[in-house]
Amino acid sequence: MVTLSSLASLPPRRPSGTLHQAAGLLDGEAAGLLVAAASDISLIIDGDGVIRDAASSRADLDDEGIAAWRGRAWIDTVTVESRPKIDALLRDAAAGTMTRWRQVNHPSPNGPDLPIRYSGLRPNKDGPIIVVGQDLRAVAGLQRRLAEAQQALERDYDLLRAAETRYKLLFQLSGEAVLVADAGTRRITEINPAAIRLLGRPQKRVVGLDVADLFEPAGLRELHGLFAGLRSTGQASDLVARLAGGRGEARLSASLFRGDGATSVLLRLSPLATGPAEPAGVPGGALAVIERMPEGFVVTDTARRVLIANAAFLDLVQLATEEQVRGQPLDRWLGREETEALALFATLREHGAVRHHATVLRGAYGSIADVEVAAVSVPSADQPCLGFTLRSVPRRVAPTHAGGHDLPRSVEQMTELVGRVSMKALVRETTDLIEKLCIEAALRITRDNRASAAEMLGLSRQGLYAKMRRYGIGDLDGSDPELVP
Repeated sequence: MVTLSSLASLPPRRPSGTLHQAAGLLDGEAAGLLVAAASDISLIIDGDGVIRDAASSRADLDDEGIAAWRGRAWIDTVTVESRPKIDALLRDAAAGTMTRWRQVNHPSPNGPDLPIRYSGLRPNKDGPIIVVGQDLRAVAGLQRRLAEAQQALERDYDLLRAAETRYKLLFQLSGEAVLVADAGTRRITEINPAAIRLLGRPQKRVVGLDVADLFEPAGLRELHGLFAGLRSTGQASDLVARLAGGRGEARLSASLFRGDGATSVLLRLSPLATGPAEPAGVPGGALAVIERMPEGFVVTDTARRVLIANAAFLDLVQLATEEQVRGQPLDRWLGREETEALALFATLREHGAVRHHATVLRGAYGSIADVEVAAVSVPSADQPCLGFTLRSVPRRVAPTHAGGHDLPRSVEQMTELVGRVSMKALVRETTDLIEKLCIEAALRITRDNRASAAEMLGLSRQGLYAKMRRYGIGDLDGSDPELVP
C-alpha cells in the first residue's frame, strides 16, 4: 500500500535542477512529513480513485472522520454536487504538473459540510496521485460574517429611509408654516405647503432667498439679532414681524439643529391675524374636527372622484397634500384588486350604506395597510356624494408551532379571501406554503443535511438551494459551493 511515508520510494521522473536535487536528499518519511505539513489535508489516491492514505496537519480536522476515508473511493466521500469536480481532478492529474485548485464539500458528522480546496499531482505516469487540500472553513466564516454585515447595513439603510420618509411626510402635512434655512447664509433651503400659502409665493421663488427678504425692512434689526443669538448661544426669543407684500404680522420662532455636517435653522411662522371664516352652513369647528380625525375620511362624487380627504387618509396613502388626491378616483388606492373595490361600490349603490368592510389601502410608495371601511351614499344632497371612513386595522401575528413554523391557513380563512383575492393568487400562496413546510420538514428530519434533504424531496442540490433562498429558509453560508470562489 502506498502511504505518505513512502512517497520518496517512488521512482523519480528525470529529476533536474536544484529543487529536484534537494528533493533527492529526502528519505520517504521526510517527504511524507513535508507533504503533510505543507497542507491541511493530504491524500494518496490510487489509479482506481480509492484513497489509500489520508492525513491532516490540524487537530480539529481529525474530528471530521478523515481517517475513515481510507479504503473508500474518493468520490464517495464528497457531496452530490462535488462529484463532477472529483472526476475532473482525477482526469486532469498528469505526470509532473499540478491540477488547478477545485473546492469540494465533504459531509461532516458535526453539522455543516466541510469545504476543502484540492489540487493533485501524479509523480509518475501510471502511479498514484498525491492530493493536497486546504481547509476553507475560515474563509466560509468570513464570507458569512461579511454577508451578515451587508444585511445589517441594508437594514440600517431601510430604517434611515423610513425615518426620512416620515420626516418629509410630517413636514408636508404640518398645518403650521415651516421653513428651513442655512444658519450661516440665512438662505432658505426648504419650505412646506402651509408656508407657501401664508407667504403667497410659489416654492421656486422662495427657496434660495435670504430670510430677511420675507419681512418688511422695519423688522430687520430684530431678525439680525435673532440669528446672531442662534449662532452664539443656540437659542433665540420669538419675535413679531410684518411679512413683506402686506401679508400681515406673524410670530417667528427659530430653532438650531445640525444635519449632514451643516448647521440649519428651523423657522416657524404663526400669523397673528384671524383667518378666513368657515363656509356658511358648516357648524363651527366641524371642518377642523374632520381634518383631525384619527381615522381616514374621504368624500367623493358619484363617479368616486375624491372631493375632500383628511390628513389621516393622506397618511395611509403616503401622500403629502390634499391637492395630490383631489379629483383622483378612490379606486386608485382602495382594494387589493379592482374587483374588490367594485364589489364595495356595488353594495353601496344597492343598500346605500356599508359597514365593517375589510380591505386594504395601497400607498403611493408601495405600502399596504389593512383597513375597515364604512361608507354611505347621499344622493339627495345639493351635490350627490359618497362618504367613506377608513379605520386602520393592526396586523395580527399568525399563530405558530412550538418549533416556530407558521401554521397553514384554515379552510375558513381561505374562503374568507374569495372575492378579495383571485383564485390564481390563492392557489399560488397555498402551493408556496406547502413547498416551504415540506423543505423545513425534510431539513428537520435530516438534521440540516441538505444533500439528504434534496434526495428525500426529489430535488437537485441546486434546486433545493434555490427554493431555500426563495422562502428565506436556513443560513446559506460558506458550505454552499457557489459562495466560495
